Amino acid sequence: MPTGLRNALHKHIWQRIPRQFRRQLLFGATATLAAKPSMDSRPAQPIIVAGALRTASGLGQSARLCFEALGSQGWNAQPLDITTALQQPVELDLPQGTYATPNAGPGVLIVHVNSPLVPMAIWQLGRSFIRDKYVVGYWAWELEAVPSDWKFGIDFVHEIWVPSTFVAEAVRPIAKGKPVRVVPHPVALGRSKEELPSNTERRDCFTVTCMFNAASSVGRKNPYAVLEAFRLAFGDSQDVRLLIKTSNFDERYPGHEDFKQRVAETDNVELINATWSEQQIEDLYAKTDVLISLHRSEGFGLVLAEAMLRGIPVIATDWSGNRDFLTEETGCPVPFTLTPALDPQGIYDHASLHWADADVNSAAEYLKKLRADVGLRESLGRAGQDFAFENWGPDHYSQIVAEALGLQP
Repeated sequence: MPTGLRNALHKHIWQRIPRQFRRQLLFGATATLAAKPSMDSRPAQPIIVAGALRTASGLGQSARLCFEALGSQGWNAQPLDITTALQQPVELDLPQGTYATPNAGPGVLIVHVNSPLVPMAIWQLGRSFIRDKYVVGYWAWELEAVPSDWKFGIDFVHEIWVPSTFVAEAVRPIAKGKPVRVVPHPVALGRSKEELPSNTERRDCFTVTCMFNAASSVGRKNPYAVLEAFRLAFGDSQDVRLLIKTSNFDERYPGHEDFKQRVAETDNVELINATWSEQQIEDLYAKTDVLISLHRSEGFGLVLAEAMLRGIPVIATDWSGNRDFLTEETGCPVPFTLTPALDPQGIYDHASLHWADADVNSAAEYLKKLRADVGLRESLGRAGQDFAFENWGPDHYSQIVAEALGLQP
């Protein structure tokens, strides 16, 4: 089909179909077309890690971390990039490694693709490739229950891995008795405490950072609450600043102009909308005194975990995936009120489910305390970092994988 005709059909016909109905049509069709793996398959090496390796998303990062962590621990791990097959944006370079080819035969396939898209990924990989593989679905979701279209991926996997207890509880009711294991991300990969710079030194300007990808739902990430808490805490004070680092924050997302205008009216808040390299993100962490996330829900909270690893105190909503690791001992959990999940972007628009509205006054109090008390910043930073190295290292990740699969590197 010519590209112009395909684009016209997409714009004038497909996009006019209600979103939920479109999803049911697409995922139902690919579930019918895709070949299912043999349920008699058993785990064996190699371990093929498939995902959108070139996309700056949470699941893309989970695939990259999985491959690199297993490789560092001696596993026969091979990456398989399916970014374009899933029609995801190409934003990053491919990680280094010997790339898997769609060859038949035994092996483990860890698909870092949420359940509705698993049949599409399987379909793209082909019947002969998938038939004898032991398939693990690595899934993440940010509400207390998964949508109905998640049923489509269940029959294509042997077991399910998730990053947090919160996601596990959401997925188990639809899992048809298949194992659902909590496998946190190996965030501490390639790190040591000695190599990481101190983030507790006193600076001329106290810097608070908020970081999110607008494509993951601006309503869910909730930067409005961060801006409000910061203004409540510090007003127009010039010896503090808020850096809001985002990407994909443009005209596609309702309210983006209003938010940019609110930021423009302040002298101590900066909005940065760009896709950055790893080194640029590292430089941002290096000048951050406190990281704040007043999200409405998280499947895990990768940015929070990355900040904790670097000894940066974290203020975050005390709800969803980060409750596995952000406590009063390791950070600053913010009280909340549950409200219906109503998302203007439609990604998490489920009025029968809930997400959290963080208490901005409590968040503002945390900000003031951390600014005033460098000792508190140091103690929370150390506690968070200790937790990160104990629970998110590649060796710990490898042990979890070995126990789950009954294999050794």
